[in-house]
Amino acid sequence: MAPARLCCALLWLALAAGAAALGKRSPVKVLSDGMWQELLQGEWMVEFYAPWCPACQNLQPEWEKFAEWGEDLEVNVAKVDVTEQPGLSGRFIITALPTIYHCKDGEFRRYQGGRTKTDFINFISDQEWKSIEPVSSWFGPSSFLMSSMSALFQLSMWIRHCHGYLTENVGLPVWGSYAVFVLATLFSGLTLGLVMVFLADCICPSKRHRPPPYPHSRKLAPESAQLLKKLDEEQEADKEDISDDETESKEVSSRNSSPSAVRQRPVNPAAAMDKS
Repeated sequence: MAPARLCCALLWLALAAGAAALGKRSPVKVLSDGMWQELLQGEWMVEFYAPWCPACQNLQPEWEKFAEWGEDLEVNVAKVDVTEQPGLSGRFIITALPTIYHCKDGEFRRYQGGRTKTDFINFISDQEWKSIEPVSSWFGPSSFLMSSMSALFQLSMWIRHCHGYLTENVGLPVWGSYAVFVLATLFSGLTLGLVMVFLADCICPSKRHRPPPYPHSRKLAPESAQLLKKLDEEQEADKEDISDDETESKEVSSRNSSPSAVRQRPVNPAAAMDKS
């Protein structure tokens, strides 16, 4: 009877330990695309991984042990599954796995040290991150460029899901799915082009549709109207005087140039006799 009771007690202890292990919450935080702004405040260590990556699988035990020290070091330890969160993968331009970033008050640095718990602890406690140049603001996760890259990665993942749905659930062949995407791309391009032409025509209309300019179309005050009228009359009078003067000068010049109007020079009689 004693051996049976001992076996039962050991079995209950094993089950209790397994239940405690299953119920224990991992100290590593899981980040998603909509939570990236949390990285702008406080201090973080973030691992980008993929479940199929062997190097990521080898790093997980050390990362879990390091996360247990997060509260003492006042650092948030997190991880991002790039297969499930393409937006964050594009925002940080993840090209190798696993990739670790250190985030401190909106500044981002790529960690390239050792991959053990002790290395991570020393990196935070000794502030070794200060010797690393932070990522430029142009390539920071909060920049417009990286936000565009995040949207592009999310679009690519959405296209991948749609392709899987069309080929697996709907039953379309692969070439049929490609044809659907080609037609959708052409239609969206034509629609976008028409919208841009419409906006350009509204902002900068062509000359044939522009209203003719009327500089004097506005209503003037009575005093201004009388002054303009007086100025117009004076200008017309000046033009008439100028035209009269021109006609008189033309008549005088025509008279002087005629043969009958040429005066003969008086001839000296003595000079004429000497010539004879």
